[in-house]
Amino acid sequence: MKVVYVVPGPMDKEEVKRRGELLQSWANKDTEVDIIAAEEGPASIESMYEEYLSIPATAKIIYDLEKKNYDAAILGCAGDPGLDAMRELTDKMLVLGPGQTSMITGAMLGNKFSVITIEDSMINSSYELAYKAGVLEKLASVVSVNVPVLELRENREKSLKKIIDAGKKAVENDRADSLVLGCMTMGFLDVAEEIEKEVGVPVINPSKIGLKMAEALVGSGLMHSKKAFATPLKLKSGKVNSLDELNVK
Repeated sequence: MKVVYVVPGPMDKEEVKRRGELLQSWANKDTEVDIIAAEEGPASIESMYEEYLSIPATAKIIYDLEKKNYDAAILGCAGDPGLDAMRELTDKMLVLGPGQTSMITGAMLGNKFSVITIEDSMINSSYELAYKAGVLEKLASVVSVNVPVLELRENREKSLKKIIDAGKKAVENDRADSLVLGCMTMGFLDVAEEIEKEVGVPVINPSKIGLKMAEALVGSGLMHSKKAFATPLKLKSGKVNSLDELNVK
């Protein structure tokens, strides 16, 4: 099985390498995991505007990757920017959003789940994502650690403490019985197990669950529905031969 993780913006090569190695360590022994970062787009995603900025370059990568016989692609942002559009562009390659996948998993593991996000500015979009994922009724709350994405890795222990404190708040005040880490950089801190020990409820790592769900769905022979995510008509009919031709200048 071949799975590719697509970072929707530029990223330091050493961090790309570290994340790739971590993904491969989580994968089944018969799964090959590659990681690719877009060469243009936001340095981090902390607003809806930055989500939208990331979509065009990422879409081109996803479109081209299907031709390289990958079984699944994972969007490298817990906001799932452009997930529906990415799914329109592939006919054989499964595309997963870790945000949607994590929320569905959180809803499945308990009666109510809470999302731990990076900044207060991302709270509203987390509720919107829960609505799109069909699990809004099971979302207890969204709590933020108020640490910018690019600062999360600077002090792992400090970030971990803030995440644990936010998790305890969600469990004690909002009656959450599972937690979702609402940021891929949080996920790649690889702290879910440590948080679970302190908070006492399941903690879903979007970086890991996206991969494991991709393995499960591909292994089950499942693909996102092309009835729901139809190929753009101009591409399907052959009127255009590339994504660039869809953009009239």
